[in-house]
Amino acid sequence: MAGRIEKIEDLQASELSKLVEESEAEGYRFVRRLVDQYEDGTNRFDQTGEILYGIREANGELVAIGGLNRDPYAGSADVGRLRRFYICEASRRQGIGTQLLEAIVAHARNHFSEVVVRTDSSAADAFYRANGFQGDLGLPEATHGMSLRSTEQVSG
Repeated sequence: MAGRIEKIEDLQASELSKLVEESEAEGYRFVRRLVDQYEDGTNRFDQTGEILYGIREANGELVAIGGLNRDPYAGSADVGRLRRFYICEASRRQGIGTQLLEAIVAHARNHFSEVVVRTDSSAADAFYRANGFQGDLGLPEATHGMSLRSTEQVSG
């Protein structure tokens, strides 16, 4: 099942209410943080190279969200950080997550030499590894990374 991917330029909290509720029921707080930080202006995914994408079903419902920021922990403007990546449970294992990740990585290639992410979920670990990320980077703030330059390895 493929959804319609779109760049989110004006996030409305009401659009994310289902994703916030579902993610919190699963024990994740990062979708709520996405809404809170967007509303208070601390992270609007609007700096150079940053982006926020969503995927909608045919009925217009937002079923996935994910963004890319400059990594504040890297000490280099050349590293992007995957942020607030969440797929609603009913849309998992249908290619939606891969579709979203591929769009973010394609965007990142124009701005960064590397993309990193931090997760403590075994399912997310398997997902990122299956989609070309290396794990076990040995970095305190990133668990997985992908070099966007074919001749380089991910730092770590």
